Amino acid sequence: MEIKKAAMAGTLESSDAQVTVEPGDGTVELTIESSVIHQFGKQIRAVILETLGRLEVTSAKVKVVDKGALDCTLKARVECAVFRSNGRTESLPWGGAIR
Repeated sequence: MEIKKAAMAGTLESSDAQVTVEPGDGTVELTIESSVIHQFGKQIRAVILETLGRLEVTSAKVKVVDKGALDCTLKARVECAVFRSNGRTESLPWGGAIR
């Protein structure tokens, strides 16, 4: 899926994450800020990259500001930001289509 315009999902509240996506230059450029980066940084990165892979995103600038979000929250925020960047608001494959 192509990132067509900048989009954001999530908040900076505790146990949440704010994900921003922008069009890229042929690669996925990922920046992560997290209060738990030393404990869970590898897992956070893996969840984000796996979710982008399942959405077939190959070119994007992605910034994540994590405040202790669970994996399921990270996935939902990434999915939402990607769909918003495409202006897609209907017929979303929620509920297991994107694992």
